[in-house]
Amino acid sequence: MNKYKRIVLKLSGEVFGSEGVKTESYRKIAQTIAGIKKENELELGIVVGGGNIFRGRERDVQFDRVQADNIGMLATIINGLGLEEALKDLGLEAVMMTAIKMNSMAEPFIAKRAIEHLEKGRIVIFGGGTGNPFFSTDTAAALRACEISADAILKATNVDGVYDKDPDEHKDAKLYEKISYEEAMEKNLKVMDSTAFALCRDEKKPIIVFNVKDLEKVLRGEESGTLVS
Repeated sequence: MNKYKRIVLKLSGEVFGSEGVKTESYRKIAQTIAGIKKENELELGIVVGGGNIFRGRERDVQFDRVQADNIGMLATIINGLGLEEALKDLGLEAVMMTAIKMNSMAEPFIAKRAIEHLEKGRIVIFGGGTGNPFFSTDTAAALRACEISADAILKATNVDGVYDKDPDEHKDAKLYEKISYEEAMEKNLKVMDSTAFALCRDEKKPIIVFNVKDLEKVLRGEESGTLVS
């Protein structure tokens, strides 16, 4: 039984593939979510990234930052629409809400409306980041978690949690099971970007960082990855 009733799941664009859009990747994530959602009353909001389509921070130096971030926000909406369709195809109620108004495709984000959807058992997908350039989807996840009064943020990554150093470069990297906000900040660990992390710390939103391969386990409430609290 999950001790968190309402959560925000942050899915990076990379969990949908390393390059471009693959509908099968949406189905794979949707199937995992469906298996959990149908057996418990978990209230689930999902913030999606767009790195599989476009990564603003990797833009050419000649490319305008604002325009790059605008493209990145649109990429998150593409992923959100794909995941919404995959969830609906499995018989789940899912709603896409965006920080950028595009009423013909999705609902505009309104916190009270999002909470109503969650209370009715619908999965709410948040696309478009924060709707503003210079802010990451990590910040969007932290912001939405605060706005809908989520109990925790689950951040799915391609590593097993938070390490004391890059595990790809250091074989002796240590995985933390639990760590405080303060220690993570002191050691400059890459939990989330600094804006997102500061918001989680100030609003006391626990963060679970885990490998996307353990998504089903984490959604069931089993321990995996690193708890930052």
